[in-house]
Amino acid sequence: MIRMRVAIVGGGIVGLATAFRLQQRLPDARITILEKERQIALHQSSHNSGVLHCGLYYKPGSRRARLAVRGIRQMVEFCQIHAIQHDVCGKVVVAASPDEVPRLQALLERGCQNGLAGLRLLGREELREIEPHAGGVQALHVPQEGIADYPAVCATLAGLIRKQGGEIVTGARVTSLRRDAGGWRVIHTSGETPCDFLVTCAGLYSDRVAELAGQKRAVRIVPFRGEYYLLRPERQFLVRNLIYPVADSRFPFLGVHFTRRILGGIEAGPNAVLAFAREGYTKRDVDVADLADALAFPGLWRFLAKYGRTCWDEIRRSFSRELFCRSLQRLVPVIQPDDLISGGSGVRAQAMSPEGSLVDDFHFVQGKRELHVVNAPSPAATSSLAIGEEIADMVASIQ
Repeated sequence: MIRMRVAIVGGGIVGLATAFRLQQRLPDARITILEKERQIALHQSSHNSGVLHCGLYYKPGSRRARLAVRGIRQMVEFCQIHAIQHDVCGKVVVAASPDEVPRLQALLERGCQNGLAGLRLLGREELREIEPHAGGVQALHVPQEGIADYPAVCATLAGLIRKQGGEIVTGARVTSLRRDAGGWRVIHTSGETPCDFLVTCAGLYSDRVAELAGQKRAVRIVPFRGEYYLLRPERQFLVRNLIYPVADSRFPFLGVHFTRRILGGIEAGPNAVLAFAREGYTKRDVDVADLADALAFPGLWRFLAKYGRTCWDEIRRSFSRELFCRSLQRLVPVIQPDDLISGGSGVRAQAMSPEGSLVDDFHFVQGKRELHVVNAPSPAATSSLAIGEEIADMVASIQ
């Protein structure tokens, strides 16, 4: 019996979860992960806030909502089985002023439509029982949300994949994808990998890798850097778990929030500013080719024309601790600029349409013996096992 060969481009959490689910679905298949870095999960998988998202914000019926609800159950179970640090600690979404209360109510209704359990509106005093220093006039309690150690999840997945006979090749940046005798030949910096089915989970480079396979870049990845502060250790008592703002659908970004990290500390952020490189983790990081690619895309200019004021506010906040703190004070009024110390940053691989709108859902492109994960925004880490399950079903269907 000839074993099916599957090559997965990208060794982040989505690629790893896909390989893991494929091994469960097709135990006789030969699975190879190709990762351009010298180790797995160096980018979005380890540069995120570590939150377990349960599907509160997403449009009912969307792939994003469906996979978030299923994915958090699977991720929590995976962490339990493999003794990975996690905590289903719950979060509060705070209406900072009376005009935000209707949006809070709408969020409650959306969460109920998505199948979330235990949601409840909190008055001011009930909110203080959960988060004593939170401000606001009302809040929504989301008990199913939590935090997890995603780098440990990735390491565990990699170990399980190798144990089941899968191969993970690092230092393997893909340079060419060629059709070959009904399958594919993947050319990369560590050699060549023939396969019967190609899956790409390339994160920040997902559109470019799909293009190597002959797919048109109908949407473009535009990198946005998210910058974080940390609360000083002596001020961490101000936040117990997770405190979020009410999302405003008129604007493209959620807004800054507070997150307790599973390995300790309280993170505040992120903002969202255009990165000048797809791996632009600092203001100094500039990649001329990446920047030219973004600036040549009409969708970016249409986005800036529509949300210019919002983007300008994000840039100002990036350069001003005081302005950053002012946004945080809507959630925790006693926070002061001196309470904040510089934290880390991440780069979000955001797919954007030519019309200038952000692609709001997970976006897959499927072809003959190929499947490309072109857009996997938050909650991709939470949903990764469910995403992998869905991809495994697609791959299995071609047999």
